[in-house]
Amino acid sequence: MENATRQKLAAVAREKALKPFHGYLEGQGSNLAPVIRHFPKWTLKDADKLWCAAFVYYCCIEAGFVIPYRPDECITCHLAGCLGWEEYAVRDARIAYHRREAAFWPGAGNIVLYDRVFIGQEHDHIGIVLEAENGVLAAAEGNVGNKSGIIYRPIDGHIRAYIRIPDGYQYESAV
Repeated sequence: MENATRQKLAAVAREKALKPFHGYLEGQGSNLAPVIRHFPKWTLKDADKLWCAAFVYYCCIEAGFVIPYRPDECITCHLAGCLGWEEYAVRDARIAYHRREAAFWPGAGNIVLYDRVFIGQEHDHIGIVLEAENGVLAAAEGNVGNKSGIIYRPIDGHIRAYIRIPDGYQYESAV
């Protein structure tokens, strides 16, 4: 199997965001089955309007990263939840976790965690960085208006943190 890289993750994320995936839209059924297939207890109805983190996980798997949907490091939820991604990154020493305040500039294939984008709460959205320049972040995101797409956002206080999975990463249980 070809090693997973952040560059490959960014390319996969761009392709998948432009598909586009979508939940139930007026007159259209959901096409999220490939995105949620890794989460055995989720149905298309369960995922509707709640699938941004599942989209990130799907892209990581498609890019060749080997990560279980619920790593041991996830305490609160699995990787279909934004909080699950933060718990995972903070507890696996091989994964770089950078708070927004840190001296860190995101690159293609990093994961971005947002606060207060949609529901005024922490951990309410997530995406995959495609590029960052001139104070603007381009990210492949799922569940923006219940669709995937490439979204341009200012690099501002809505960004909670960045997660950088190392190239070639394969999960190993800490237990």
